[in-house]
Amino acid sequence: MTSHVKLWKDRVGLVDYDTQIKEVRCQLADQLKVLDLQLEQKSQQLQDLTDYLRRRGEIENEYARSLDKLAERFTSRIKRKEPSSHSVAKVWLALLSQTRQESRDHNGLSESCSNFLIQPLTHCLEYTQRLAKKSKDICSQLQDGLLKVTTELQTAWRTYYQYHSDYVCAEGKLKEAEKQEEKQKQSAAKKLERLIEKRQGKVQEINLKCIKARNDYLINLGAANASMNKYYFQDISTLIDCADVGYHQTLSRVMQAYLSRRWRTQKNLSTGLQQLQGVVSGLEQSQDRDLLLRDNYNSFSLPLRFTYQPHDGDQVSEVSGECEMRCELETRLKQIQTRLKAVTLETEEASKNMSAAQCSLLESVADDDLEPGGGGSCPDDGTENQTVKPSVARRRANLQEMENLYITRVKEYLVGSSLVSKLQAKHDLLKVAVEKGITSAFLTQKHRSMRVRKNHSSTSLMHNHKLFSGDMLSFLQASGQQIPIVVESCIRFINLNGLHHEGIFRVPGSQMEVNNLRDAFERGEDPLAEQRYDLDSVAGVLKLYFRVLENPLFPIDSTDQLLEYAQIINEAERAAQLKMVISSYPEPVIIVMRYLFAFLHHVSQYSDENMMQPYNLAVCFGPSLVRGARDDDVVTLQAQINSLVKSIILQHESIYPNQSEVQGPVYEKLRFKTMSSADSSTGMSAGQTRAERPRANSSGSIDQTRLTCGPAGGSITSGGKLMLQIPIGPQFKARRAPSPGLVRRE
Repeated sequence: MTSHVKLWKDRVGLVDYDTQIKEVRCQLADQLKVLDLQLEQKSQQLQDLTDYLRRRGEIENEYARSLDKLAERFTSRIKRKEPSSHSVAKVWLALLSQTRQESRDHNGLSESCSNFLIQPLTHCLEYTQRLAKKSKDICSQLQDGLLKVTTELQTAWRTYYQYHSDYVCAEGKLKEAEKQEEKQKQSAAKKLERLIEKRQGKVQEINLKCIKARNDYLINLGAANASMNKYYFQDISTLIDCADVGYHQTLSRVMQAYLSRRWRTQKNLSTGLQQLQGVVSGLEQSQDRDLLLRDNYNSFSLPLRFTYQPHDGDQVSEVSGECEMRCELETRLKQIQTRLKAVTLETEEASKNMSAAQCSLLESVADDDLEPGGGGSCPDDGTENQTVKPSVARRRANLQEMENLYITRVKEYLVGSSLVSKLQAKHDLLKVAVEKGITSAFLTQKHRSMRVRKNHSSTSLMHNHKLFSGDMLSFLQASGQQIPIVVESCIRFINLNGLHHEGIFRVPGSQMEVNNLRDAFERGEDPLAEQRYDLDSVAGVLKLYFRVLENPLFPIDSTDQLLEYAQIINEAERAAQLKMVISSYPEPVIIVMRYLFAFLHHVSQYSDENMMQPYNLAVCFGPSLVRGARDDDVVTLQAQINSLVKSIILQHESIYPNQSEVQGPVYEKLRFKTMSSADSSTGMSAGQTRAERPRANSSGSIDQTRLTCGPAGGSITSGGKLMLQIPIGPQFKARRAPSPGLVRRE
C-alpha cells in the first residue's frame, strides 16, 4: 500500500510537469502560427496598397486629361473673341490658368502613383517575406532550445526522485537492522553490527548521490526558468523586430512621397491630408510589435514559473554546498564564471554587430528613389532608363546581402544572450550555495575567539547598561565615549562593506540578527570587529539605536523652530538659521550629529548604485531623529521632518561647526589602503588592515595626494608596502572600492 501511494505521488508530480510543458509546446506552436498570420497580413497590406496606387494613378491620369481638354476648349473660345479688361474676364482667365496648373499637378501625381511609388512597395514585399521566413527559422531553433531545457529539467527531476527514493529505502532498512540488534541476544550482536555498518555506508553513499541529484535538479530548474524569461521577454520582441525591419520605413517613405504630391495638388483638402499625415507619422515598428503581443496575449505571455517539487519528506529547497559537495560546487562555479565571462563578451560584441548590420540594412532599404528628380530616371528618357537599370540590380543584390548578414547577427546575439541567461542563473545559485558553506565554516572557526572576546569585554558592562532605550547624553558622560560604540562600529562596518549596497537603510534586516547585535552592544562588546553580519541587519541596528533613545537626537523643544527654518527657500539663509538652533545643543550631542550626518552625506554620494538619495535617507532616519511634542506628530509632520533631515544632509558642512570650533571625532573617508607583504601572505582581514587617511578640509574635499601607480593601480613604497590608490566619489563609480569611515580623535 505504501509503495502504491509513493508511485501515485510520483505520477502526480510528473503529470504536473508534463501538463505544463505540453501547454508550453502548444503556446510555441501558436506563436509560429501568429507569425505566419502576421506575414500574410503584411503581404496583403503591401499588395492592397500597390493596387490602390496603381488604380489611383489611372484615375488621376484620366482626371488630368479631362481637365486639360476642358481648359483647351474654353481657351480656344476666348481666342476667337476680342480681349477684354473686365474683371469677370480676368477671373475667367485666372480660372483657366488655375485649371491648367491643376491638370499638370494631377498628371505629376499620376506618374508618381504609377511608377515611383509602386516600385519600393514591390521590393518591400520581397524582402519582408524573406526576413519573415528566416526569422521564423530562428524562432523554431530557439523553441527547440527551450524545449531541450525543459527536457533536461524533467530528466534531472526524475533522477532526483529516484535517488531520494533509494535513500529513504536504505534509511528504512538501517532503522530495521538497528531494531533487530536491540531484540537479538549477544551471540548475534557482531553479525548485526557488521550489517548495520554496511547499511550505514550504503545510506551515506545514497545520500551523497541524492544531494548531487537534487542540486542538478535545482540548477536545471533555475536554468529553465531563466531561459523562459529570456525567450518571452527578449527573444520574441527581437524576432518580431527582425521580421519587420524595413517594412515600416518603406511604408512611411512611400506615404510621405504620396503626401508631398497631394499637398502640391490639393491644398483645399488640407484637413483630410493632415489626418492622413498624422496616421503616417504614427508608423512605429515598436508600437506595432507591442500591439501584436497584446492582441495575442495567450500566445506570447510568459507561462507559469516552474516551481520546486520536492520528494516526499524532503525539506531542502536550496543548492547544498556543505560537506563533500562544497569542493565540487566551487570547481563548478569557477568553470561557469570563466565560461560566463567569455560568453558575455561575445554576446556584447554580437549585439554591437547586430546593431551595425541593422543600420546597414536600413540604409540599403532607403536607397529606393521615390521622386523623379531624386537621382532616379525620367520615364520619357529611354537612354537614362538603360543606365539606371544596372544600379537598381546592384542595390537589390546589396540588399539581399545585408539581409543575410543581419539575420546571421541576430541569430548570434539571440543564441549568445540565451546562453548568458542560463549560465547566469546557474552561477547565482552556485555562488549562494558556496558562500553559505564558507560562512558556516567561518563561523565555526571563529566561535572560540568570540568567547575570548566576550570575556575581555565584560569589564565595560557597567557603562553600557543605558546604551539602548536610554539617554544618549547621560551615557556619553558616564562611559567617557565621544561617539557611542554602536554608532561608530555600525558606521565603520557599513562604510567598509555597504556603500554600494542597494537599498541600504531601506531594506529591513533579520530581526533575530538585529536582536543579537543589540544584545552584544549592550554587553559592551563590538560584534562587528571580527565577525561579518548582514548589511541590512547592521543598518537596522543603527536606526534602532536612534529610534529607541529616551530623548531623540534633536531635542523635542526645538522641533517647531527647526521645521519652520527648514521651509526657508534661500539655502544660505536656511543653513544659517538651522546652525543657530543646533549650536545651542550640548557639545557631545553636536559631535554625534556631525559624525552621523557626514556619514549619511557620504552614503548619498553613491546613490547611483545604492539608490539612497538624500531624500530616501531622510525618510529612513527622519522619524528616529526628530519627534514632535505629541505621538501623532510623527504622522502629521512626516513631510516637514523629511525635508528638514534632507536639508541637513545636503548642507551638513555649513550647519555643523568644524573641528577647530568644537573639538571631537569627525567622520573621514579612507583614500588609501596599505598592506605589507607579510599581511598579504597571512590573509589579513578587513578589520585588521591598516589605513592611511587624508585629512578633510572644511568643504569636505580631500587633498589630492598623487602617486605613481603601476599597471595594477598601485606603487611599492620604500618600506616594502603595496600602496593601492582608491579614488573616492561618484565620478569614479566604475573603479572605486568600499572605503571605511574612521574616527580622528584629538
